[in-house]
Amino acid sequence: MVLDVVILFFVLGVFARLVGSDLRLPEALYETLSIYLLLAIGLKGGIELSQQPLSSLAPEILAAALLSFLIPLLLYPIFRFAKFNWADSASIGAHFGSVSVVTFAVALAALSKQGIDYESHAPLWVAVMEAPGLVAGVLLARAAQRRAESSQLMGNSPSTVSAKVSSAQGGWKTIAHDVIFGKSVLLLLGGLFIGAIAGVEGTAPIKALFIDPFKGVLALFLLELGLVAGGRLAEVKKYGFKILLLGISVPLCLAVLGMFVGNLLGLSAGGVAIFTTLAASASYIAAPTAMRIAIPQANAGLSITLSLGIVFPFNVVIGIPIYIQMGMWVTS
Repeated sequence: MVLDVVILFFVLGVFARLVGSDLRLPEALYETLSIYLLLAIGLKGGIELSQQPLSSLAPEILAAALLSFLIPLLLYPIFRFAKFNWADSASIGAHFGSVSVVTFAVALAALSKQGIDYESHAPLWVAVMEAPGLVAGVLLARAAQRRAESSQLMGNSPSTVSAKVSSAQGGWKTIAHDVIFGKSVLLLLGGLFIGAIAGVEGTAPIKALFIDPFKGVLALFLLELGLVAGGRLAEVKKYGFKILLLGISVPLCLAVLGMFVGNLLGLSAGGVAIFTTLAASASYIAAPTAMRIAIPQANAGLSITLSLGIVFPFNVVIGIPIYIQMGMWVTS
Protein backbone atom coordinates (compact mmCIF):
# COMPACT_ATOMS: atom_id res chain seq x y z
CA MET A 1 0.00 0.00 0.00
CA VAL A 2 1.32 3.43 -0.97
CA LEU A 3 1.80 5.71 2.05
CA ASP A 4 -0.45 8.75 2.27
CA VAL A 5 1.34 11.90 1.14
CA VAL A 6 1.15 13.47 4.63
CA ILE A 7 3.05 10.50 6.05
CA LEU A 8 5.79 11.06 3.50
CA PHE A 9 6.23 14.58 4.89
CA PHE A 10 6.76 13.04 8.34
CA VAL A 11 9.30 10.59 6.91
CA LEU A 12 11.09 13.50 5.24
CA GLY A 13 11.37 15.28 8.59
CA VAL A 14 12.83 12.20 10.29
CA PHE A 15 15.28 11.69 7.44
CA ALA A 16 16.37 15.35 7.55
CA ARG A 17 17.18 15.07 11.25
CA LEU A 18 19.01 11.74 10.87
CA VAL A 19 21.32 13.10 8.14
CA GLY A 20 22.05 16.26 10.12
CA SER A 21 20.25 18.69 7.81
CA ASP A 22 19.81 22.30 8.97
CA LEU A 23 16.12 22.16 8.02
CA ARG A 24 14.02 23.88 10.69
CA LEU A 25 10.53 25.34 10.85
CA PRO A 26 10.24 28.65 12.72
CA GLU A 27 8.80 28.13 16.21
CA ALA A 28 6.11 30.74 15.53
CA LEU A 29 5.01 28.78 12.46
CA TYR A 30 4.81 25.55 14.48
CA GLU A 31 2.55 27.27 17.03
CA THR A 32 0.39 28.71 14.25
CA LEU A 33 -0.01 25.33 12.56
CA SER A 34 -0.96 23.60 15.82
CA ILE A 35 -3.59 26.27 16.58
CA TYR A 36 -4.95 25.95 13.05
CA LEU A 37 -5.25 22.15 13.21
CA LEU A 38 -6.99 22.15 16.59
CA LEU A 39 -9.48 24.81 15.48
CA ALA A 40 -10.10 23.16 12.11
CA ILE A 41 -10.77 19.75 13.67
CA GLY A 42 -13.12 21.31 16.20
CA LEU A 43 -14.96 23.29 13.53
CA LYS A 44 -15.47 20.20 11.38
CA GLY A 45 -16.98 18.30 14.28
CA GLY A 46 -19.10 21.27 15.36
CA ILE A 47 -20.58 21.70 11.89
CA GLU A 48 -21.74 18.09 11.97
CA LEU A 49 -23.04 18.44 15.52
CA SER A 50 -25.26 21.29 14.33
CA GLN A 51 -27.15 18.77 12.21
CA GLN A 52 -27.96 16.22 14.92
CA PRO A 53 -29.13 16.23 18.56
CA LEU A 54 -26.34 16.01 21.11
CA SER A 55 -28.42 13.68 23.31
CA SER A 56 -28.15 10.88 20.74
CA LEU A 57 -24.37 10.94 21.18
CA ALA A 58 -24.46 10.47 24.96
CA PRO A 59 -23.41 6.76 24.87
CA GLU A 60 -20.39 7.57 22.70
CA ILE A 61 -19.38 10.52 24.89
CA LEU A 62 -19.64 8.41 28.05
CA ALA A 63 -17.72 5.49 26.51
CA ALA A 64 -14.94 7.78 25.23
CA ALA A 65 -14.51 9.46 28.62
CA LEU A 66 -14.58 6.15 30.49
CA LEU A 67 -12.06 4.53 28.16
CA SER A 68 -9.68 7.46 28.54
CA PHE A 69 -9.97 7.29 32.34
CA LEU A 70 -9.49 3.51 32.53
CA ILE A 71 -6.40 3.27 30.32
CA PRO A 72 -3.94 4.68 32.93
CA LEU A 73 -5.50 2.43 35.60
CA LEU A 74 -4.94 -0.62 33.40
CA LEU A 75 -1.40 0.33 32.42
CA TYR A 76 -0.11 1.42 35.85
CA PRO A 77 0.49 -2.12 37.23
CA ILE A 78 2.09 -3.14 33.93
CA PHE A 79 4.57 -0.26 34.09
CA ARG A 80 5.28 -0.99 37.74
CA PHE A 81 5.97 -4.63 36.81
CA ALA A 82 8.34 -3.31 34.12
CA LYS A 83 10.35 -1.65 36.96
CA PHE A 84 9.27 1.96 36.37
CA ASN A 85 8.85 3.97 39.57
CA TRP A 86 5.41 5.14 40.72
CA ALA A 87 5.79 8.64 39.28
CA ASP A 88 6.85 7.51 35.80
CA SER A 89 4.21 4.75 35.76
CA ALA A 90 1.44 7.25 36.49
CA SER A 91 2.82 9.85 34.07
CA ILE A 92 3.26 7.45 31.15
CA GLY A 93 -0.21 6.02 31.80
CA ALA A 94 -1.65 9.54 31.62
CA HIS A 95 0.07 10.12 28.27
CA PHE A 96 -1.63 6.99 26.90
CA GLY A 97 -4.95 7.86 28.55
CA SER A 98 -5.05 11.20 26.78
CA VAL A 99 -5.00 11.32 22.98
CA SER A 100 -2.94 12.62 20.08
CA VAL A 101 -4.91 15.08 17.95
CA VAL A 102 -2.42 14.84 15.08
CA THR A 103 -2.63 11.02 15.03
CA PHE A 104 -6.40 11.46 14.81
CA ALA A 105 -5.98 13.88 11.89
CA VAL A 106 -3.71 11.42 10.07
CA ALA A 107 -6.31 8.67 10.56
CA LEU A 108 -8.99 10.93 9.02
CA ALA A 109 -6.73 11.63 6.04
CA ALA A 110 -6.07 7.90 5.56
CA LEU A 111 -9.78 7.04 5.72
CA SER A 112 -10.64 9.79 3.24
CA LYS A 113 -7.96 8.59 0.85
CA GLN A 114 -9.39 5.06 0.92
CA GLY A 115 -12.98 6.29 0.58
CA ILE A 116 -14.06 4.84 3.94
CA ASP A 117 -16.93 6.63 5.63
CA TYR A 118 -16.78 7.51 9.33
CA GLU A 119 -18.89 9.36 11.87
CA SER A 120 -18.60 13.05 11.06
CA HIS A 121 -18.83 14.01 14.74
CA ALA A 122 -15.63 12.06 15.54
CA PRO A 123 -13.79 15.24 16.67
CA LEU A 124 -16.13 15.22 19.66
CA TRP A 125 -14.49 11.99 20.82
CA VAL A 126 -11.08 13.67 20.71
CA ALA A 127 -12.26 16.58 22.84
CA VAL A 128 -13.85 14.23 25.38
CA MET A 129 -10.78 11.97 25.63
CA GLU A 130 -8.22 14.73 26.26
CA ALA A 131 -8.75 15.19 30.01
CA PRO A 132 -10.02 12.00 31.79
CA GLY A 133 -6.75 10.10 31.27
CA LEU A 134 -4.78 13.00 32.73
CA VAL A 135 -7.03 13.06 35.80
CA ALA A 136 -6.60 9.30 36.27
CA GLY A 137 -2.82 9.64 36.03
CA VAL A 138 -2.80 12.37 38.66
CA LEU A 139 -5.02 10.31 40.97
CA LEU A 140 -2.68 7.33 40.64
CA ALA A 141 0.34 9.47 41.41
CA ARG A 142 -1.30 11.18 44.38
CA ALA A 143 -2.40 7.82 45.83
CA ALA A 144 1.11 6.39 45.51
CA GLN A 145 2.69 9.52 46.93
CA ARG A 146 0.23 9.56 49.83
CA ARG A 147 1.20 6.01 50.76
CA ALA A 148 4.89 6.93 50.61
CA GLU A 149 4.47 10.03 52.75
CA SER A 150 1.90 8.75 55.25
CA SER A 151 4.49 8.05 57.92
CA GLN A 152 5.99 11.53 57.55
CA LEU A 153 2.60 13.20 57.87
CA MET A 154 1.90 11.26 61.07
CA GLY A 155 4.98 12.81 62.65
CA ASN A 156 4.36 16.37 61.52
CA SER A 157 2.70 19.12 63.51
CA PRO A 158 -0.94 20.08 62.70
CA SER A 159 0.22 23.31 61.03
CA THR A 160 2.58 21.39 58.71
CA VAL A 161 -0.14 18.91 57.76
CA SER A 162 -2.56 21.79 57.09
CA ALA A 163 0.02 23.49 54.87
CA LYS A 164 0.54 20.30 52.85
CA VAL A 165 -3.22 19.85 52.41
CA SER A 166 -3.60 23.47 51.27
CA SER A 167 -0.69 23.00 48.85
CA ALA A 168 -2.32 19.85 47.41
CA GLN A 169 -5.63 21.66 46.96
CA GLY A 170 -3.88 24.53 45.21
CA GLY A 171 -2.12 22.01 42.98
CA TRP A 172 -5.44 20.46 41.98
CA LYS A 173 -6.82 23.88 41.06
CA THR A 174 -3.79 24.57 38.87
CA ILE A 175 -4.02 21.17 37.19
CA ALA A 176 -7.76 21.49 36.58
CA HIS A 177 -7.28 24.93 35.07
CA ASP A 178 -4.46 23.79 32.80
CA VAL A 179 -6.34 20.67 31.67
CA ILE A 180 -9.68 22.36 31.00
CA PHE A 181 -8.40 25.70 29.72
CA GLY A 182 -5.17 24.47 28.15
CA LYS A 183 -4.58 25.28 24.50
CA SER A 184 -5.54 21.93 23.00
CA VAL A 185 -8.79 21.37 24.92
CA LEU A 186 -9.87 25.01 24.70
CA LEU A 187 -9.32 25.22 20.93
CA LEU A 188 -11.01 21.88 20.26
CA LEU A 189 -14.05 22.69 22.39
CA GLY A 190 -14.10 26.26 21.10
CA GLY A 191 -14.09 25.03 17.50
CA LEU A 192 -16.84 22.52 18.28
CA PHE A 193 -18.94 25.22 19.89
CA ILE A 194 -18.46 27.71 17.04
CA GLY A 195 -19.18 25.07 14.40
CA ALA A 196 -22.28 23.83 16.24
CA ILE A 197 -23.67 27.36 16.66
CA ALA A 198 -22.82 28.65 13.18
CA GLY A 199 -23.65 25.48 11.24
CA VAL A 200 -22.94 24.88 7.56
CA GLU A 201 -24.20 28.24 6.34
CA GLY A 202 -22.53 30.26 9.09
CA THR A 203 -19.11 28.71 8.51
CA ALA A 204 -19.30 28.90 4.70
CA PRO A 205 -17.28 32.17 4.54
CA ILE A 206 -14.31 30.56 6.33
CA LYS A 207 -14.51 27.18 4.60
CA ALA A 208 -11.73 28.12 2.17
CA LEU A 209 -9.42 28.84 5.12
CA PHE A 210 -10.23 26.15 7.68
CA ILE A 211 -11.64 23.21 5.70
CA ASP A 212 -10.11 23.06 2.23
CA PRO A 213 -6.38 23.56 3.10
CA PHE A 214 -6.51 21.17 6.07
CA LYS A 215 -4.46 18.38 4.54
CA GLY A 216 -1.73 20.73 3.31
CA VAL A 217 -1.36 22.28 6.75
CA LEU A 218 -1.29 18.81 8.30
CA ALA A 219 1.56 17.88 5.94
CA LEU A 220 3.64 20.88 7.11
CA PHE A 221 2.93 20.07 10.74
CA LEU A 222 4.00 16.45 10.23
CA LEU A 223 7.22 17.67 8.63
CA GLU A 224 8.02 19.51 11.87
CA LEU A 225 6.99 16.52 14.00
CA GLY A 226 9.26 14.33 11.88
CA LEU A 227 12.16 16.63 12.75
CA VAL A 228 11.28 16.45 16.45
CA ALA A 229 10.74 12.68 16.44
CA GLY A 230 14.00 12.15 14.55
CA GLY A 231 15.80 14.06 17.26
CA ARG A 232 14.27 11.78 19.88
CA LEU A 233 15.58 8.57 18.33
CA ALA A 234 18.89 8.96 20.14
CA GLU A 235 16.97 9.08 23.43
CA VAL A 236 15.44 5.68 22.65
CA LYS A 237 18.92 4.12 22.89
CA LYS A 238 19.41 5.83 26.23
CA TYR A 239 16.33 4.19 27.77
CA GLY A 240 16.98 0.79 26.22
CA PHE A 241 15.04 -1.93 24.48
CA LYS A 242 12.34 -2.00 27.17
CA ILE A 243 10.89 1.37 26.19
CA LEU A 244 10.94 0.42 22.49
CA LEU A 245 9.02 -2.78 23.26
CA LEU A 246 6.45 -0.89 25.33
CA GLY A 247 6.10 1.82 22.69
CA ILE A 248 5.01 -0.79 20.14
CA SER A 249 3.17 -3.40 22.22
CA VAL A 250 1.07 -1.04 24.38
CA PRO A 251 -0.56 0.78 21.40
CA LEU A 252 -1.42 -2.55 19.79
CA CYS A 253 -3.03 -3.85 22.98
CA LEU A 254 -4.95 -0.63 23.52
CA ALA A 255 -6.05 -0.73 19.88
CA VAL A 256 -7.79 -4.06 20.51
CA LEU A 257 -9.59 -2.52 23.49
CA GLY A 258 -10.64 0.51 21.44
CA MET A 259 -11.82 -1.73 18.60
CA PHE A 260 -14.17 -3.70 20.86
CA VAL A 261 -15.56 -0.56 22.50
CA GLY A 262 -16.15 1.06 19.11
CA ASN A 263 -17.86 -2.07 17.86
CA LEU A 264 -20.07 -2.27 20.97
CA LEU A 265 -21.17 1.31 20.28
CA GLY A 266 -22.29 0.23 16.80
CA LEU A 267 -19.93 2.55 14.96
CA SER A 268 -19.18 2.25 11.26
CA ALA A 269 -15.97 0.62 10.03
CA GLY A 270 -14.34 4.03 9.78
CA GLY A 271 -15.67 5.03 13.18
CA VAL A 272 -14.26 1.89 14.79
CA ALA A 273 -10.92 2.58 13.10
CA ILE A 274 -10.87 6.11 14.55
CA PHE A 275 -11.86 4.90 18.02
CA THR A 276 -9.14 2.25 17.78
CA THR A 277 -6.59 4.89 16.75
CA LEU A 278 -7.53 7.19 19.62
CA ALA A 279 -7.21 4.36 22.15
CA ALA A 280 -3.77 3.47 20.76
CA SER A 281 -2.46 7.04 20.63
CA ALA A 282 -0.46 8.90 23.27
CA SER A 283 -0.60 12.61 23.98
CA TYR A 284 2.54 14.69 23.53
CA ILE A 285 0.96 18.16 23.79
CA ALA A 286 -1.52 18.31 26.69
CA ALA A 287 -0.09 15.47 28.79
CA PRO A 288 3.54 16.67 29.15
CA THR A 289 2.39 20.09 30.35
CA ALA A 290 -0.11 18.67 32.84
CA MET A 291 2.28 16.02 34.15
CA ARG A 292 5.10 18.50 34.72
CA ILE A 293 2.77 20.37 37.08
CA ALA A 294 1.00 17.39 38.66
CA ILE A 295 3.88 14.89 38.95
CA PRO A 296 7.16 16.83 39.07
CA GLN A 297 8.94 13.68 40.29
CA ALA A 298 8.33 11.96 36.92
CA ASN A 299 10.98 11.87 34.21
CA ALA A 300 9.51 14.16 31.54
CA GLY A 301 12.15 13.11 29.00
CA LEU A 302 11.14 9.46 29.33
CA SER A 303 7.44 10.16 28.73
CA ILE A 304 7.95 12.46 25.73
CA THR A 305 10.48 10.09 24.17
CA LEU A 306 7.99 7.25 24.45
CA SER A 307 4.97 9.19 23.19
CA LEU A 308 6.61 11.29 20.45
CA GLY A 309 9.75 9.29 19.67
CA ILE A 310 8.18 5.81 19.46
CA VAL A 311 4.36 5.70 19.74
CA PHE A 312 3.61 8.54 17.33
CA PRO A 313 5.90 7.35 14.49
CA PHE A 314 4.71 3.77 14.94
CA ASN A 315 1.05 4.78 14.79
CA VAL A 316 1.23 7.11 11.79
CA VAL A 317 3.43 4.86 9.65
CA ILE A 318 2.42 1.33 10.69
CA GLY A 319 -0.40 1.44 13.21
CA ILE A 320 -3.13 3.39 11.39
CA PRO A 321 -3.26 1.03 8.37
CA ILE A 322 -3.60 -1.85 10.86
CA TYR A 323 -6.33 -0.04 12.82
CA ILE A 324 -8.30 0.63 9.63
CA GLN A 325 -8.16 -3.07 8.76
CA MET A 326 -9.26 -3.90 12.30
CA GLY A 327 -12.26 -1.61 11.93
CA MET A 328 -13.25 -3.19 8.63
CA TRP A 329 -12.76 -6.71 9.99
CA VAL A 330 -14.77 -6.31 13.19
CA THR A 331 -17.71 -4.64 11.39
CA SER A 332 -17.80 -7.02 8.43
